[in-house]
Amino acid sequence: MGEHHHDEKKAERDDDPKKAGNGGKAGQSFDLDDPKLPKWVKDRAFASGDFPYDEPYDEDRFDDELEALQVELVKLQTWAIDRGERLVVVFEGRDAAGKGSLIGAFRQYMSPRRTRVVALSKPTDTEKGQWYFQRYVGHMPTSGEVVMFDRSWYNRAGVEPVMGFCTPEQTEMFLEEAPRFEDMLTREGIRLVKFYVDVGWEMQLTRFHDRRHDPLKVWKVSPIDYAAIGRYDDYGRARDRMLERTHTDAAPWTVVLGNDKRRLKLNAMRHVLSLFDYPKKDRGAIGVIDEKILGRGPAFLLRRR
Repeated sequence: MGEHHHDEKKAERDDDPKKAGNGGKAGQSFDLDDPKLPKWVKDRAFASGDFPYDEPYDEDRFDDELEALQVELVKLQTWAIDRGERLVVVFEGRDAAGKGSLIGAFRQYMSPRRTRVVALSKPTDTEKGQWYFQRYVGHMPTSGEVVMFDRSWYNRAGVEPVMGFCTPEQTEMFLEEAPRFEDMLTREGIRLVKFYVDVGWEMQLTRFHDRRHDPLKVWKVSPIDYAAIGRYDDYGRARDRMLERTHTDAAPWTVVLGNDKRRLKLNAMRHVLSLFDYPKKDRGAIGVIDEKILGRGPAFLLRRR
């Protein structure tokens, strides 16, 4: 799986498990390679990060509501195809926050010919020498197409500075240029929706552990995941700075909590459907957004603190 990364001092590991690699508070430890999930992680996982609910959303109710929302998404895409609309949905967030399953729920019944998921690998040497946004421009949608970015140009505001893959000057330049880049997209007529999916630390640990020990998901675990265990707070600071600098009227951020993937999916879909007026829109089927789970930009996070 790759060697575990950590560069924190031992004292920091002992004092704060959020800054730990495989260490934690006195009497607590977390080792991603250990097949047994520690009880203290399991007990805290669902409520971690001040998640506002104690239990997952009812499964039967979820299945019914999800299907109704997916019907509305098909209506939305039919309208977009007929009108030649171009829709970009950006999915950013912490590792293991639920972005992949959220994208899967969105695209499940959408036309595969008119829907693309873009999940780029690390840049090539040629791409490193280009304008930073250049490799993303080629993936923008054509008429009647929906493009979903599973991570995006916002790597430069998140994983790259946290992991030391870019300089502070490069991040600062990005934070200045990103709103201008997105303003160009929206003035061109592209409909841009940006999600940031957050998740509590213990829930993130639980999902990392599940991936590490599930033979069908083990491919998802990388050295970056090992390193993320000890950099949860660093990612939080990068998130706050990114939201503050790049939340604009033209391209606002929508923050959604991912501890419960059922609530995550329902509310993210409701948000997208609420943005458009399309034929035969069923507002009753769409329902009401849970404002404890989803909110607008940095103000949502501030309200929760």
